[in-house]
Amino acid sequence: MSVSIDELVNQVGNLPPLPQAAQKALALIRDPKSSMSSVSDVLGKDQVLTSLILRMANSVYYGLTFPVTTVQQAAVVLGQSTIQSIILAASVAPYLERPIPGYGLDRGELWRHSIGIAAGARFVAEPFGREAAETAYHAGLLCDIGKLAFEFLLRKEQQRFSNWKNMSFEELENKLFGVNHADLGAEIARRWRLADPLIAAIQFHHAPQLAGEHSLIASAVHLSDAAMMMMGVGIGIDGLQYNLNEFAIAKLDFNQQKMDALISKISEYVNEAEIFIGIKQ
Repeated sequence: MSVSIDELVNQVGNLPPLPQAAQKALALIRDPKSSMSSVSDVLGKDQVLTSLILRMANSVYYGLTFPVTTVQQAAVVLGQSTIQSIILAASVAPYLERPIPGYGLDRGELWRHSIGIAAGARFVAEPFGREAAETAYHAGLLCDIGKLAFEFLLRKEQQRFSNWKNMSFEELENKLFGVNHADLGAEIARRWRLADPLIAAIQFHHAPQLAGEHSLIASAVHLSDAAMMMMGVGIGIDGLQYNLNEFAIAKLDFNQQKMDALISKISEYVNEAEIFIGIKQ
């Protein structure tokens, strides 16, 4: 059956909301007239979110030599773009850490996969500047967010569709619904009022050649996603039913040596990410 995104959203019921405090904080960060003091004030109204942000900021990954105790202090030390990334990661962590049985993912697996893609996409995009690197991080973090909304419908359809295990989930979603989790993820990003480069990279991370002017970011996410698959992190029950996209390889002049280096860099970050949400103490 083929359905529109709006019809699919209605069938699913509701999309995961971005916390109100995070929405306001991210909007303030993008506003050149605002200050980190006002961002801290907004986040201070959500103590759970603030606590997770500080936990991430003080992680080994960011390499601080002293602990930060406020969001404002973290922004001064780490910079606004990094704080923006941390706010987004802290906001979606509670959703991404859930079990996703329709995709064969246990608790925490989608989080590990997503945070690993984010870190890897940032590494890949770093030679193209800080803005590209941070955008790639955000897109990598959210590239599979559509699976959260798709999961229930997919689980029901799998029971009546016997030959799906020879397909990737992307192929199965397109066959069953006419759209896939990347399309639905892009719609979530639109409803969260995220920037166009993020929306395009989320929607086309399996086909970066279709992302137009945002193909560099989509390619970085695609290659990092492939690295996570090779590591066996968050691959789900469709296994390794994905191929490396030739456009992405050419766009970023990628090769096996660079892939090996990327996997090595991602591994440390994935281990650290488990601590953020209490999967690993």
